[in-house]
Amino acid sequence: MNWFTRVRNSLGFGEEKNTSEKDLWIKCKSCQEMLFVQEFEDNLSVCPRCEHHGRISADTRLALLLDHGFDLLPQPQVTEDPLKFKDSKKYTDRLKDARAKNPHDDAFSVGSGTIDGRPAVIGVQDFSFMGGSMGMAVGMAFCAGAERALTRKCPYIVVTAAGGARMQEGILSLMQMPRATVMTRRLKNAGLPYIVVLTDPTTGGVTASYAMLGDVHIAEPGALIGFAGQRVIQDTIREQLPEGFQRAEYLHKHGMVDMVVHRRELKDTLGTVIDYLQPQAAA
Repeated sequence: MNWFTRVRNSLGFGEEKNTSEKDLWIKCKSCQEMLFVQEFEDNLSVCPRCEHHGRISADTRLALLLDHGFDLLPQPQVTEDPLKFKDSKKYTDRLKDARAKNPHDDAFSVGSGTIDGRPAVIGVQDFSFMGGSMGMAVGMAFCAGAERALTRKCPYIVVTAAGGARMQEGILSLMQMPRATVMTRRLKNAGLPYIVVLTDPTTGGVTASYAMLGDVHIAEPGALIGFAGQRVIQDTIREQLPEGFQRAEYLHKHGMVDMVVHRRELKDTLGTVIDYLQPQAAA
């Protein structure tokens, strides 16, 4: 940066231009092409050049999949910071920062409504809230969504996006894995479909529990899906991993995922799957 640029920036010149440019453009994380933000959002946050599926918020996801007029379940109240955890920052401060940037109090939101007229409950994890990490609030919200599906006798659809369990809650976060597993069993015993939509990324304890217990697993193109990171696996087995390892298409090819579906086709696909698993839902 030259002297003239430093002085100009210190005096505030050009700030309005920089801000507007930042608001107008976004760089695709896959092909690195510069895109108009409006064009990107109008295309459901999918790159029109390379079809890379960007991450979207829980509210956007619910509005995309559910018919207009759905109900948003209240966020369950849990004990915050039960371990009084502190690393480089207090856990309570991390929660405050995350809530200041998000419309919801935690990483899992549940909507109850219909999909093209078919009753359904959808739970969505939001990666923008502390990496979608699974803590007590997420576990409680997941269970609340399952309870609503049991009450309505309708399918429960969960859209996953998480880095795993929330380390700041220690063993209490890991306890959400068996809790969620029990709820999926209750849905199965009631004869209600449990459908999982795997989005980028779905990893760690979430993959090890409810993300892989669905009757049907649908993934978005290019989604990273796995338990441990590629580097950890590679160092453990001391072998080079194949190209595309842990991506949606690789898992589909090897039987871990039932189908890979483009975001614009996801709602119609879910409707078809519901009709197949629960024909009376379309009545």
